[in-house]
Amino acid sequence: MNTTEILEKVLFDIKNIGGVETSAIASRDGLLIYSNISHKSQAETFAAMSATMLGAAETATTELGKGIPDRIIVESKHGKLIATGAGQKALLIVMTEPDAGLGLILIEVEKASKKIKEILG
Repeated sequence: MNTTEILEKVLFDIKNIGGVETSAIASRDGLLIYSNISHKSQAETFAAMSATMLGAAETATTELGKGIPDRIIVESKHGKLIATGAGQKALLIVMTEPDAGLGLILIEVEKASKKIKEILG
């Protein structure tokens, strides 16, 4: 399998977790690497804005001496957005259904981010 196929499988496995609607892999500066979002322009905006939020959270917590956050979670009445680092080069971003339980999702997101880190270096 090539890199794209491996990343596709990682996102496919995440989508099969109950409550996950969509996911994407982006570079740390917000460029879309791969997603399972059908509209490319939405996927690119999703990746860019999520990277911006995670970067801002990392800056804020570092400035306060609290270290780098493991992830950010943004909750609304329409769903939850989870963004986490996947190595030095990438981010994993997941959007869930509004009532999705985060326990299993967070465990699987952590596993997937480690796989992405191994794949992309």
